[in-house]
Amino acid sequence: MSTVAPPVRTLRLIIEYDGTDFAGWQRQVGQRTVQQCLEDAFARMTGVAVCVRGAGRTDAGVHADGQVASAEVASRIPALGFLRGLNSNLPRDIAVLDVTDMPAGFNARRDARGKIYRYLIWNHPVRSPRRARDSWHVFAPLDVHAMRGAAALLCGEHDFRAFRASDCERKSTVRLLRRIDVHRDGALITCEVEGTAFLKNMVRILVGTLVAVGHGKMTDATIRELLAQGDRTRAGMTAPACGLTLAKVIY
Repeated sequence: MSTVAPPVRTLRLIIEYDGTDFAGWQRQVGQRTVQQCLEDAFARMTGVAVCVRGAGRTDAGVHADGQVASAEVASRIPALGFLRGLNSNLPRDIAVLDVTDMPAGFNARRDARGKIYRYLIWNHPVRSPRRARDSWHVFAPLDVHAMRGAAALLCGEHDFRAFRASDCERKSTVRLLRRIDVHRDGALITCEVEGTAFLKNMVRILVGTLVAVGHGKMTDATIRELLAQGDRTRAGMTAPACGLTLAKVIY
């Protein structure tokens, strides 16, 4: 007696992870990655290989509160069953927060309309053991007012070639930043960046540049020159990965 194969379904996953001990999102031979852990968890549940596509390929050490991924599965397991089963098969530094059936063709990366990243800076003479895994320790005082002024100049549509990694392969370097918010709560400074898309290491270089402004090493004039001339060597350092979190993907 023949059995009817289950239909192929498209699932949307919302994922949280501490990126400290991962070599990034994307599967790599011999490396521990978020994608690999998720695909291995799916394989244990379904018995077949499943490709999990993330909305953003976070780098090594970068965290996520709201990473979105899509996966096509031929299984009758309900969404709630996948939620429970995946979490029981995942390591402690990854959790699937939600699983939802989506219309056929949904692609977490291609269908995204923007992302929000959050970067944390611990601005205090003494390091914080509690913040060591999710923030950049900057001990010298930062001028948050000056950082806000520089951030305002970076908003809008610009050529951000001065704010990308040297090995970034994107052909177009024009991007739209909707906002960059900088605020302080005691010793903790939060930089929240919202944009339609980002170049490789773009947020971390933006933050490194804003910190240089906060230390008085750069001015608003420097920011204008960076946008006009596109000289990466004149921009700030690439801020450490530990402070960066993919907060939300916008659809």
